[in-house]
Amino acid sequence: MLRSRVIPCLLVHKKGLVKTVKFAEPKYVGDPLNAVKIFNEKEVDELIVLDIDASVNGTQPDYSLIEKLASECRMPLCYGGGVKNVEQARKIIELGVEKVALSSAALENPSIISSIAAVVGGQSVVAVVDVKKTLLGSYTVCVHNGKKKVKGDLETLLRSLEECGAGEIVVNSIDNDGVMKGYDLKLAEKARESVSVPLTVLGGAGSKDDILGLVDRFKVIGAAAGSLFVFKGIYKAVLINYLSQEEKNKLMRTL
Repeated sequence: MLRSRVIPCLLVHKKGLVKTVKFAEPKYVGDPLNAVKIFNEKEVDELIVLDIDASVNGTQPDYSLIEKLASECRMPLCYGGGVKNVEQARKIIELGVEKVALSSAALENPSIISSIAAVVGGQSVVAVVDVKKTLLGSYTVCVHNGKKKVKGDLETLLRSLEECGAGEIVVNSIDNDGVMKGYDLKLAEKARESVSVPLTVLGGAGSKDDILGLVDRFKVIGAAAGSLFVFKGIYKAVLINYLSQEEKNKLMRTL
C-alpha cells in the first residue's frame, strides 16, 4: 500500500549543516554526517540533502561529501546541488544515492531531465521548484536560492518538468522557508492539480500537526521539513528529531 513519506530536508552550506529563513541568514546547526547518523536511528522514510552553494557558485557537486553521506545513510537519499549534466548525475547514483535533484539546470533547460532520466531512470530524477508569492497573490518560480526569476507560470512549468521525464517534483515555498507557521496549502493544491507524478511539499512545517494536516488533505504525498526536524522548542535549540511511532501510526490512520 502506498503511503505518504515524511522527509527531513538538510541544507549544506560551506560543508556544514545550516537552516535558512526565507532562503536567507543561513544558521549553522551541525555536521551533516552526524545528522544522518541520528536520522538512521530514528528510521526516517527518506532524506533530502541540498547543497545550496554549488549551483550559485557554478561548482561541481561535492562528490567526497556525497560518498560519505551515501555510505552512512540507511534510508533512501536524494541529493541536489550543482548537477548540470548526465555524467554528474550518473556519478552521484553510482556513489549510492537513490535520487538526483535538479533545480536551476532543469528549469533553464528542461531537456536535461530527459537525458538524465534515460541513463539513471525517471524514478531517480527529482525536480525541485522554488516558488515565491507575488504581491498580487500569484506564484513565480525562482532559481539560484531565490535570486533569479524564471519566465512562465507555475502550472505550465510544473507540467513541462513532468513531460520531460521528472519522476518526482518537490515544490518549495520560499516565503514559508524556516518560518514554521505551516505549509502553503494553496501552493500545494496548485501543484497537485498540475502534475500526476509523486509530489513533495517543502517549506513552513512548524509542528507534526502541519504534516498530518497536509496528508489529510492530499493523502499520498511527500511531506518534507527542515527546521521542524532540527530545532526543538520556542527557542529553537538544535535537536535532531522525527516522528514517534505513535505519530507514524496516526499518519497511517489519516490515509
